[in-house]
Amino acid sequence: MFPIDFIKTNKSKVIWCLKTRQFSNLNLIDYLFKLENEKTNKIIIKKSLLTKLKEMSGLISSKINPRVLLQKAIVYKKRIKILDAILKVLDKKCLNILITIPNIPYKKVPLNKNILIYQNFICHYKNQLLPHWELGKQFNLFNIKIASNLAGSGFNLYLDKGAKLQRSLIQYCLDRNIQAGYVEYILPFLGNQQSLFGTGQLPDKNKQMYFLEKDNLYLIPTAEVPLLNVFKRSIFKLIDLPLRATSFTSCFRREAGSYGRQVKGLNRLHQFDKVEIIEINSDKNSYQSFNYMVRHVSKMLSSLKIPFRILSLSAKYLGVTSALTYDFEVYSPGQNKWLEVSSVSNCTNFQSNRMGIKFLNPYGKQYVCHTLNGSSLAIPRLFAALIENYQFSDYIQIPKVLIPYFMENKISRN
Repeated sequence: MFPIDFIKTNKSKVIWCLKTRQFSNLNLIDYLFKLENEKTNKIIIKKSLLTKLKEMSGLISSKINPRVLLQKAIVYKKRIKILDAILKVLDKKCLNILITIPNIPYKKVPLNKNILIYQNFICHYKNQLLPHWELGKQFNLFNIKIASNLAGSGFNLYLDKGAKLQRSLIQYCLDRNIQAGYVEYILPFLGNQQSLFGTGQLPDKNKQMYFLEKDNLYLIPTAEVPLLNVFKRSIFKLIDLPLRATSFTSCFRREAGSYGRQVKGLNRLHQFDKVEIIEINSDKNSYQSFNYMVRHVSKMLSSLKIPFRILSLSAKYLGVTSALTYDFEVYSPGQNKWLEVSSVSNCTNFQSNRMGIKFLNPYGKQYVCHTLNGSSLAIPRLFAALIENYQFSDYIQIPKVLIPYFMENKISRN
């Protein structure tokens, strides 16, 4: 979220941003300025009345026409009370507009369509490979049918070697993150409204989240929410940046109504496991952090030796909070399609403006930090692509880097 002063100073830039993102109502900016001018006028009137009240209090104490002065004071106080009510409404109207304005895309963001940044090899398979849902049945790795009886459609349970592989992937990702300098946190899976507003899920993703009305809490859609809010209202010294943190959580998303029956297996779930990384850095160094995160996720996928590619999202498809996003997709040979397993995003100062995350320059002046987030990795789709790429007729090979965690080199049929 941007301050109004920033939007005034950079009006043409903000309008360009809205156009590239195909924002529907560009007149909102002029309406915002109109409301802000109205606020300014009301504040000037209020200050004038407060000054008169202060002067009047001295005259009343000196007993010069106290009755007349007291009546005037009552009138002034009523007018100030009315002005306060009007200003409260105007503040709310301005905020409701400000929270709809997305982040400004980075200068290198493609405008119209996603661009392929990198793609490693794609295996050429001699035989038709099975999709992961068939492998799940044959090797008794997971069971979506039982999970649907427990919680409804869009849920999954892992069992036996499938549960072990899932746990191995989670631990491997966490260990790689820690080795790369990310400090691990274990976090609540619930978040309050302020936390979700701070990271930008509210109001943008309100319909996609599970809300516990009785407790006024949300099930988190990503560990980014509690992990970044750990540092809400923090003021860092430059020497302490970049700050790097990681966490494993389950994530909960309604995926409301749009995907239908064509989505099978582990491709899209209401509850899924994900290992998250975040960075907080200065405005001048945030794209260094972005490149560091991209390299880190690339190394993790490379170590698993499965085909993957990286896409730079166009302005049209950027999330509201993001100035630059790279999507990582792994190849699913059983489905002959690419599956997103990570997004690395630089949210610049969009989130930190809301959360009050700042740093001190060498002269002690405060500046707003930049925040970044990335998946490392979203486990269900990674699990799906991994067992499809490593399948053989009577066993599933375990990637070399996972063997120390899985403690076996393959999964055989029962």
